[in-house]
Amino acid sequence: MKISLIIPAYNEEKYLGECLKHVAENGTALFETIVIDNASTDRTAEIAKSSPFVRIVHESKKGLTQARECGLSSATGDVIAFIDADTKMPSGWVERMIKVFSEDPNVVCLSGPYIYYDLPVYSKFVVWVYWIFFAWPTYFVTGYMAVGGNFAARKDALEKIGGFDQSISFYGEDTDIARRLHSVGSVKFIQRLYMPTSARRLKEEGLFITGYRYVINFFSIVLFKKPATSSYNDIR
Repeated sequence: MKISLIIPAYNEEKYLGECLKHVAENGTALFETIVIDNASTDRTAEIAKSSPFVRIVHESKKGLTQARECGLSSATGDVIAFIDADTKMPSGWVERMIKVFSEDPNVVCLSGPYIYYDLPVYSKFVVWVYWIFFAWPTYFVTGYMAVGGNFAARKDALEKIGGFDQSISFYGEDTDIARRLHSVGSVKFIQRLYMPTSARRLKEEGLFITGYRYVINFFSIVLFKKPATSSYNDIR
């Protein structure tokens, strides 16, 4: 099984180097790593080039779903994994993912929660409560859930559903891909498959405001197959 790891990156010079360091520590012989330079105007491409295991693909049309679709079309793997440029991939993440896909051919998508490495203790507790007492039961009701910077899917399944909906700008794009993949196979959400990530959006816009936006867009995708909001702020 060949894995392609896709990292969309728009002006991520502050975080990308650390992200790639953690990717390298997972043993890059197991997968190909593609950084999508998504119309960056800073040193993102230069930083990506400094890692010998990285292949850079330039996507001139700015947008998260545009970058994800570009990654899908550029990847050569059987399974396509997506992380964000401000994540710190934990040791064994790739192996755990491969194990699930290898053991169950019905699984077309695999995801897990975020944990935030730069939040104060109280806020980390609130996030933990959210994942355990809200997100986890919701997953069992819907049958699907995905976190955009911490998921993987079989390439043939992504192609079968037509890839990413590029009309969705930001909020709800991960729920949309999980919803549509659920129509062709099993979508698994596993709490232990966590991904440490930056809390920059939560810090900038507020923990509860950000949570509210994610929640209303999740349910809007589930109920109406479209996000509730279309605008978002780039936070770098």
